[in-house]
Amino acid sequence: MTTDFFARFEAECLPRIADAIGQQHRRLQLQPLHADGAGMPPRLRMTAEGPSELRRHPYALDITLAWDGLEVQRLFAAGGEARFAGYLAALPAKLQAWQEPRGIDFRSLSQADPQILIGGLDFER
Repeated sequence: MTTDFFARFEAECLPRIADAIGQQHRRLQLQPLHADGAGMPPRLRMTAEGPSELRRHPYALDITLAWDGLEVQRLFAAGGEARFAGYLAALPAKLQAWQEPRGIDFRSLSQADPQILIGGLDFER
């Protein structure tokens, strides 16, 4: 798989994903992360720290989102832009749905584990 898809994803898509998340969760710090190695797509790290006495979980937010490489490649095929637009529209609901099963609380900026990786993500709604 060519890394050109990953460079395009980093330049064109990650900022839009970060913006969509930032619009919903303004207290998060969003940091695009370069790929770990050849053949790996870039990731997005979300961190935030609220008052420890108000945390629902013991740790401050430190979540990394990682997308499946083949899914990234599919974004640049026919129909990819429409798929991506649908994904961005569905992202607020996805973030909400991830909270309970993964021990995340965006409201108190806390999580159950020191670091959380949500990997293998696709661009379905």
